[in-house]
Amino acid sequence: MSSSTSIAAPVIDTHVILRDGDKILLSQRGGPYGHGRWHMPSGKLDQGEPLREGAARELHEETGVVVDPEHLRLVQAVHHKQSTTVERIGFFFEATTWEGTPVNREPTKCLRLDWFAIYDLPTDIIEYPLAGLLGYLDSKSHLTEHGWS
Repeated sequence: MSSSTSIAAPVIDTHVILRDGDKILLSQRGGPYGHGRWHMPSGKLDQGEPLREGAARELHEETGVVVDPEHLRLVQAVHHKQSTTVERIGFFFEATTWEGTPVNREPTKCLRLDWFAIYDLPTDIIEYPLAGLLGYLDSKSHLTEHGWS
C-alpha cells in the first residue's frame, strides 16, 4: 500500500429483519434522513460492541422486542457508498426467535411501525436498507455492493 492510500473507516450498521410468516416489520422514519420513508429497525454499532449484541440492542431500543443475540442469523451484508466521504457496512440479521409485541419506542425518530407482506412492500423504502432486504429475499448472494459506480 502506498503512503497516499488511506484506509477505509466505514460506519458499521446493524439491521434486523423481524419476520412473522410472510410479513416483515418496517419503521417509518421521523428524523431528517429519509423522513417518511421506510426501513427495518437499525442503528449504528457502538465502539467495542459485538455485532449481534448491537443488533439486539437496537431492535429493543426501537421496538421493545427482545431477541437473544444467539437468535440473530446473519443473512446479508451491504457495502454502501453514501457519499464521496462516507461509506457504510450494514449487517442484516433475521431474528429467528423473539419475544414481545413491537411498539414505537422512539416517536421522535419513528413515525410508526407496520407489518408488510414480502410480496407487497412499500415503494418508498430507503435504498440502502432496501438493497439488504432484497438481497435477503433473493438469497442468491450474501453480499450486496450499493452506491458504487
